[in-house]
Amino acid sequence: MTGATRALLDSSVVIALARGEPLALPDPPAEATISVLTLCGLHRGVLAAPAGERAGRLAVLSYAERTFQALAVDDRVAPEYGRISQEAAARGRDVRRHLADLLIAATAAAHGLALLTRDRQLAATPGLKTVLV
Repeated sequence: MTGATRALLDSSVVIALARGEPLALPDPPAEATISVLTLCGLHRGVLAAPAGERAGRLAVLSYAERTFQALAVDDRVAPEYGRISQEAAARGRDVRRHLADLLIAATAAAHGLALLTRDRQLAATPGLKTVLV
């Protein structure tokens, strides 16, 4: 159960929903949003995809753009990113490699949203309400 009325979905959850994959979420939030970084990653994914995969990735991007409003990375996110990335580094996570994931988590924290994720390491972030799906 999420126990949250509002949540931010990370990229892995958006992709799973777009593909119709089942999620272990018996109590979905009433409202869901995404980070602009998810859209950035999906756009890059379309452009980087081999020709045979491009249509599927474009369908995922279109789903995300139609379905969710994206939150920006702004000055409210910056202090949360500093805190979350420092905690991740202290736990041995490569913060440069996981920059987008950590910024998505910081966006959720800055807006007081639960983060729905498939990333076990991200779900273990102290001080961040997360739901592993």
